[in-house]
Amino acid sequence: MAGEGIKIIAKNSKAYHDFFILEKFEAGIALAGTEVKSIRQGNVNLKDSYCIIKDGQLTVHGMHISPYEKGNIFNKDPRRPRQLLMHKREIMRLFGTIKQDGVALIPLSVYLTHSRVKLELGLAKGKKLYDKRESAAQRDAKREMDRTMKTRNAR
Repeated sequence: MAGEGIKIIAKNSKAYHDFFILEKFEAGIALAGTEVKSIRQGNVNLKDSYCIIKDGQLTVHGMHISPYEKGNIFNKDPRRPRQLLMHKREIMRLFGTIKQDGVALIPLSVYLTHSRVKLELGLAKGKKLYDKRESAAQRDAKREMDRTMKTRNAR
């Protein structure tokens, strides 16, 4: 995703800890002008946010965009549900997948691409406690191997 013209604003690192990410999607967001300005300043939080599909509309809930300081009366509610923009065919495919047990649609990151605000969504399956422990053990083992290789190559 880190290509030309892309600036990552916020990441949901908790999502990678709590879920297995099966597939990733890109969606636009319907925003007000002051919300875009606030996002450009990096005032967005994706923690505990999720997406739902209702009546063929994809919306994100729980995404917090802090009010723009210079926005006065034009500021919107920071935690209001925001409509996501995707093709109808993609939304219907996601709806069919989400109906399965234990599968959810989670926002992974917010980024700017060519002056447009985009949201990266992940089709996620929840991790159990033992899965989280296993992931932590693998990460620690990899870190230890990298450290050992670095010290051996330094000699």
